[in-house]
Amino acid sequence: MERRDFLKASAAFGCAATLSACDSSSSDAKPTPTAPALTEEKLNWSACCVDCGSHCPVRVFSRDGVITRIESNFTTDDEYGNHNVRACLRGRSLRKRVYAPERLKYPMKRVGPRGSGQFERISWDEALDTVAAQLKRIANQYGNEAIYALGGPGAMYSFSNRGCLNRLLNLSGGYLGDYGNFSFAQYIKACKYTYGAEVDYLFGSSIAEMANSDLVLMIGHNPSELGMSGSGQGYDFVRQKQQHNFKTIIIDPRYTDSSLGKEDQWIPIRPGTDAALVEAIAYVLISENRVNQAFLNQYCVGYDENTMPADVPYSESYKAYILDNPVAGDLTAGANAKTPAWAAPITGIPATTIIELAHELADAQAPFVQVAMSIGRHSAGENNVRTAFMLPILLGKVGLPGTNHGGIPMAASMNVFNMESHAEAGDDANPVKKRISFFKFIEAVENGKDLTVLKDGVILPDEELDENGDGKLDTDIKAIVAYATNRLINQNADVNYSRKVLADDNKCEFIVVIDNVMNASAEFADIILPDVTYVETEDLVNQGHVAGDTATLVQMSTSVGPMFESKPLYEMCVGLAKRMGIEAEFTQGKSHKQWLDEAYAATQAMNPGLPDKEVMLKQGIYRKYLPNGAYLSNKAFREDPLANPLPTPSGKIEIYSERLAYLAKHWQLAEGDVISALPKYVPAWDGFEDEATRYDYPLQLSGYHTKGRVHSSYHNVPWLREAVQDAVWMNPIDADQRGLSTGDKVRVFNSRGTIEVDVKVTPRVMPGVAALGQGAWLKMENGIDKGGNINVLTSHRPTPLSKGNGQHSIRVEIQRA
Repeated sequence: MERRDFLKASAAFGCAATLSACDSSSSDAKPTPTAPALTEEKLNWSACCVDCGSHCPVRVFSRDGVITRIESNFTTDDEYGNHNVRACLRGRSLRKRVYAPERLKYPMKRVGPRGSGQFERISWDEALDTVAAQLKRIANQYGNEAIYALGGPGAMYSFSNRGCLNRLLNLSGGYLGDYGNFSFAQYIKACKYTYGAEVDYLFGSSIAEMANSDLVLMIGHNPSELGMSGSGQGYDFVRQKQQHNFKTIIIDPRYTDSSLGKEDQWIPIRPGTDAALVEAIAYVLISENRVNQAFLNQYCVGYDENTMPADVPYSESYKAYILDNPVAGDLTAGANAKTPAWAAPITGIPATTIIELAHELADAQAPFVQVAMSIGRHSAGENNVRTAFMLPILLGKVGLPGTNHGGIPMAASMNVFNMESHAEAGDDANPVKKRISFFKFIEAVENGKDLTVLKDGVILPDEELDENGDGKLDTDIKAIVAYATNRLINQNADVNYSRKVLADDNKCEFIVVIDNVMNASAEFADIILPDVTYVETEDLVNQGHVAGDTATLVQMSTSVGPMFESKPLYEMCVGLAKRMGIEAEFTQGKSHKQWLDEAYAATQAMNPGLPDKEVMLKQGIYRKYLPNGAYLSNKAFREDPLANPLPTPSGKIEIYSERLAYLAKHWQLAEGDVISALPKYVPAWDGFEDEATRYDYPLQLSGYHTKGRVHSSYHNVPWLREAVQDAVWMNPIDADQRGLSTGDKVRVFNSRGTIEVDVKVTPRVMPGVAALGQGAWLKMENGIDKGGNINVLTSHRPTPLSKGNGQHSIRVEIQRA
């Protein structure tokens, strides 16, 4: 029982049996007063709204405003297709997160140096007055471009999300926008320059389509840990595997929970070398004439002499590159051909295994190829993903039953009103049209005026570009509004660099953090505004991109909040709008309840079967298994490419991209960065072949999403720290060389910093590679992080094309602490 619950219960019953002051054996004891009857336990539906991509429903039981228990969904007979939408261990521990000691209870202002964590309690009036005054001052002094809005992944609501904040900023003159995100910045660029669209081709065929497949290949994909809820991809994958028994091959540096006997073959690979593996497979397919030439001729640009763009020679084709032979029609391999023997020492995969894998793919009637977002989060991530897409393309296994074009499996979904989309529509759109990569905001604080289009990927309106297509920002970032995010510090790369830049309040002059826990990012706030938690709010939530083949809407309601002095984001924004003179425009004359009712009505109009709100408040969820049937990626394009062209300039799959060839010539790239017209392996910085770092830091460190938290959310829940060990994995060969055993305390370090963490010695990670779950809360002591935060070790150098986070390219050494 929580201490708060215990004290409340003790008060209700007058005394507890363990308290000697209430010992009824005393002759002088007075009659114990009759305890008041407890009120009836209430049930409200809520959801776990963190950014895992599931947003699972939970049932919240409370009495007298105190949560008594939280349960998952148990409302059906659990037959697959009408199964329970079960929350994972994180959602089930939500009560501990609500009552955590780190809970933010009231507004606070900084009273010590920024980052020192020294705050004092203030009133809401003082807090909102300060925030409004500072935002207006900075906008007047530097322009609205100096204001940056950050975050939202910690509270993925539909209504009371970052869209409320965006609307407020839009109506007050705008803010510096961004593009991309930590999850799939590189992936969406690979989709854009291969299939033509960033988001539309991010998602591939439904998992249900595996029923028609005879081989499922997962390159870094790990559904059993990423989508492990009862309605998630992990559950759907297992059910399809059980029913159809297709062969499953998993390529990953770790033997993940998606393996554990569910796979037929695990092929460990060195991090960041996936593109080298694919090129060696391509060599086998091409040299053995096992590519689908008819498909390549009709549907693709850039494979060989038959498919090159006008005025681009065959020597620039994919086939010529793989064979290292500029002579069309000749299968003779050159000295630099991408053979299995070439790839083996790079990837750590024997050449014979590569050849066997190529034959497995060629022999498969319907290979379902999934390329994980994780292989994009490397220093050459865009090239990794584009190259991996080549497997189904070379085989011509695109748009056919049982296949996938390489994208992340499409999750079933319903349409829902979303305030973030609403905030960018019509008159509410952001007046500031400049945007930067999400990963460049720290640089924009330090020296934003030096960020340009050609060097940093800044997006500017055409009228602000010079004759060379270049231009830059007009100001540094001077204010940050961070909502429901820990990526101000904890989740950002190179934590020590981020802390140093943000600690200087002469650079970024004002930081407001809106959250419900005191985390590493909140410690860098000037003003903290306490947000409600999921169980304290009303909203309608749609399950996300890893929710699997069951689409679910969750109607959240509350009987326990807002707790302490916390407020929903919408109410904070109303208070700020009033102080900024835009209350009427922001509220449009509607109350919070009216907004919620209208949002529900809009969602109901998009989903005609959705019950009335009063019904949903009782039943909690509305779900459908495959509401639109199983999705097969590229089906229409395969059936008729002329009537259904891709949104590429050519209308076809672009193996050779003229747009990328242009960028490669005009963008200003750092040494070692490569933008290529062809998908190709690039031995990039901090990778396996990086000569500058491999000898001082001989181990590659692979970060992964742990079951014990979602990014950094839930890290402060003791149950989860007990259930999922935070330890760095090492292969026994590497551990023996360093005299290490499971349970030893070790230091993991490189030139950027040092962390201290336990070690787990296991053959579930390949030699030369260590693995550590990301998201642990920073705990700096004398320059060493004792919390085990992997971002103390990651680089803030952006990837070349998306200007995204190459945070999976890490070289380290490990020694006994």
